[in-house]
Amino acid sequence: MATSVQISVDEYLKTVYRPDCDYVDGAVEERNLGEVNHATVQGRLTYLLMGAFPETGLLPLPEVRMQTRPSRYRVPDIALTRGKPAERILTKPPALCIEILSPEDRTSRVNVRVREYLDFGVPLVWVVDPEEKKIWIYRSSGMEEAKDTVKLDGTAVELSFTAIFD
Repeated sequence: MATSVQISVDEYLKTVYRPDCDYVDGAVEERNLGEVNHATVQGRLTYLLMGAFPETGLLPLPEVRMQTRPSRYRVPDIALTRGKPAERILTKPPALCIEILSPEDRTSRVNVRVREYLDFGVPLVWVVDPEEKKIWIYRSSGMEEAKDTVKLDGTAVELSFTAIFD
């Protein structure tokens, strides 16, 4: 999916992509999205997490650019930040990144994204599969599969699979 044309960070940041794309070491990479199941789960998670904002102070930001390295910008499906960031592009790790799978997503590409988020300092990454109705939780200490509910670390927020997927 990466384009063969190399561009500068400055050119990437000045260009509008619809939908937004990642920038990886000079190459623009498209993201898989735009399907009903992906959009539905993204909307539900954003809504549910926004509802918890008054309690947690954690703000869900769908499809916000995040600079993980000087020459890398990622656009997670949802990033959960501590309050509203003062910057236009995140340069500090959010509390959570959520990646929602599309049928075309390859495990190897998703694993690269998850590892990059964790290396950047994101403490928690959820990978959500709307087709299989599964959620995997990644931390620097390892990965586990959620069963029936998924809990937001350090809070009382617990989201049921029924609220997310049905």
